Parts: sequence; C-alpha cells; structure tokens
Amino acid sequence: MADESLVLVSNQGAVRTLTLNRPAALNSFTAAMHRELRSALDAAADDAQVRCLVITGAGRGFCAGQDLNDSEVGTNVGAVVERIYKPLALRIASMPVPVIASVNGVAAGAGANFALGCDLVIAAKSASFIQAFAKIGLVPDCGGTWLLPRLVGRARAIGLAMTGDKLPAEEAERIGLIWRCVDDAALLDQTLALAQRLAAMPVKALAATRRTIDESMMVDYSAALSLEARVQNDMGAQADFREGVAAFLQKRAAKFSDR
Repeated sequence: MADESLVLVSNQGAVRTLTLNRPAALNSFTAAMHRELRSALDAAADDAQVRCLVITGAGRGFCAGQDLNDSEVGTNVGAVVERIYKPLALRIASMPVPVIASVNGVAAGAGANFALGCDLVIAAKSASFIQAFAKIGLVPDCGGTWLLPRLVGRARAIGLAMTGDKLPAEEAERIGLIWRCVDDAALLDQTLALAQRLAAMPVKALAATRRTIDESMMVDYSAALSLEARVQNDMGAQADFREGVAAFLQKRAAKFSDR
C-alpha cells in the first residue's frame, strides 16, 4: 500500500504487520482510518498465509484514540461506539490468528483499549497508556470497561479510569496490564521474534485458547471445565494435534498447518 494510506501493510514471512499511519496526529482514529483498518483486518483474517498479526503505529505514538476533529464521525458518541468501536473490538477478538500490539509510544483512550484487546501487548519503555475518557466527560470504551478490571482488578481499573493518569509501560507490565516492556531500540526485533514464534505454533489452537479463556471468565468453574472439554474435543480432531503428538514421539520439530 502507498505511504499515504492510513494503514500500512507489510509481510515478514507468515507475519503481517498493520501500521496505523497518521503520525502527525499520533495515529488518532478517524472514520477513514477505521475503514482501512477493518478492511486490512478482514484481509488478514481471510489470508491463509498469515499466521500472526502485529499492529503498531507510525512515528512517536501508537494511537491517541478518537480524533475529536473528525467531522465524519459525528457528535452522537454512543452511536460512534456502537457503529465503529464495538465492531473493531469484536473483529480483534475473533481473529483466527494471534494478534500482537506493538506499542511504540502513547496509547490513549480508545487507542489504549484497542491495544489491550489484542492477545499480547509488547511496549517500548517510552510508551504509556492513558485512560483519557474522564478528561472529556466520558467513560472507557472500545472494550475498556470489560478489559481493565479483568487485567488489573477493580481498584486499579477504577483508579486508571477516573484519574486518567499516564501509566508508563514499565508500570503497566508490573501490574499485569501488558505482557512485556522492552527497551525502545529492541521493540521491533522483539516484536518480530515473538510474532514469528507464534506463527510457527498451532495458531488454530492459540485462537481457541483466547476464545476459551475469554468465555470462561463469564461462567462458573464447572461450566468452564465443560467448556474446556468441548474445545479440547474439537482441537483433538485437528491435524495439528496429530502432528504435535507425532513430532513429540519422533523427537523432531513439529510443522503445524491448521488455521
């Protein structure tokens, strides 16, 4: 895609990277960017060659949330959430491959929760996360009210949401909000190494792992055990399970192919 595109697409083997590309505006969301992003996500989901997806931002920010100057979005905030952010969050949650957010700078508002909705978040030490909604009289969206308490507990979730304080990436890792914080210079290499590692794994089972963990948080223990049995029954019928067992018994590296 051309550099003027709002979402850049690149491939490194089985890893596809989507780069939000409005660096002058810290990659804040516009309706046009949403359209390109949804199209790119759908294309990645439909491409059998893609086995892991990385999302990052151009320039010095990951995503500063909704661009409040975007007249195309409109003034009915609830309608915007229902029409744009809910489908975006659900698209990430339903991707058939692992999704990594590589946070290279500030992630604020919907941009922060968009990142947190990915399977793994790896952030540069200079990055930060800001629940900026209270500063303009709103509540967290793009899944924030669901994600935050499950990631860091009710007390921290309410504290982050009410104060809107900037949370440095190192602290975000310490409290379990994100997977890992790394040196700025190492972010690109470590992100790609993690993505390539996941791409070589049984990605159908990894996507099922995400789905099963999310669903288990909404049921009791007994129901979660039954859910595990149902999903395990499905996974046990896949070629990747047979390949994994054969590779283990033959003491060789497995070559997974399911998606």
